[in-house]
Amino acid sequence: MQFNEVFVAGSGFMGAGIAQTCAMSGLKVVLYDINEAIVISSREKINTMIQKLVSKGKMTPEEGAAAIGRISVTTDMSDAKNTDIAIEAAPERLDIKKDIFAKLDRFCKPDAILATNTSSLPITAMAGVTRRPDKVIGTHFFSPVPLMKLCEIVVGYTTSEETYENTVAFAKQIKKETIRAYDKGGFVVDRMLNLFLNEAANLLEEGVGTVEDIDNGCKWGLNHPMGPLELMDLVGCEITLAVMETLYDEYKDPRYRPSTLLKTMVRAGHCGRKTGIGFYDYREGTQKPIKR
Repeated sequence: MQFNEVFVAGSGFMGAGIAQTCAMSGLKVVLYDINEAIVISSREKINTMIQKLVSKGKMTPEEGAAAIGRISVTTDMSDAKNTDIAIEAAPERLDIKKDIFAKLDRFCKPDAILATNTSSLPITAMAGVTRRPDKVIGTHFFSPVPLMKLCEIVVGYTTSEETYENTVAFAKQIKKETIRAYDKGGFVVDRMLNLFLNEAANLLEEGVGTVEDIDNGCKWGLNHPMGPLELMDLVGCEITLAVMETLYDEYKDPRYRPSTLLKTMVRAGHCGRKTGIGFYDYREGTQKPIKR
């Protein structure tokens, strides 16, 4: 199956990254959000990222202009009517995602695939609100989407093998590598990763190491490109917390109990880079570790 048009529902950091990746791969992209100012700002940020690639010689000016020209923005979900695949990239709340899927099912053509970028929530529950449960699947991208190779393809209870194969073809078309996962909390990567991130927060809370000790230990001892606390700040501490809450609810296993420190930080609005403060303080334009 050849894909020509993609509808991305949600223009935040992940949604914008998905839109940029698809546009750079030659697909027409319709980027949706509920607020016009937000979605226009997201398109401008994508343009800035593409211009950086042009300035570094990774794209020609013509290729950059063509990529940004493939992206249109909207606040009307009915503009999904011509899409071949709609990808939901909304916050990690099942009620929000189910509402989006019900609307996408109404507006998208019958043979369109409906995909979610969720990192932990049940694909099958989203499929259950549609009239095409066989065409609902997970496309879990990794941050930042234009740079990370993986798209974890998550098969729900009702997902057809044809939908899986077509989604793999879509991922290959936008130059991603794929792994197959089944619809069980956390799937493959996040079930492993978020235990690691949560334990890093536990170590900090217990005073076993400082912010710098924990992050540098992973960078210098495990050869990770960034430490787990830095990573949570980049992705958003509230995202890690939401995944851990989902895993704990799914498995009822003490291993998945969210870090108390992480919960407290999110309650305080200290969610990382997006709020200016998390495990590090970014408010003066630098990255200063928080002393605890």
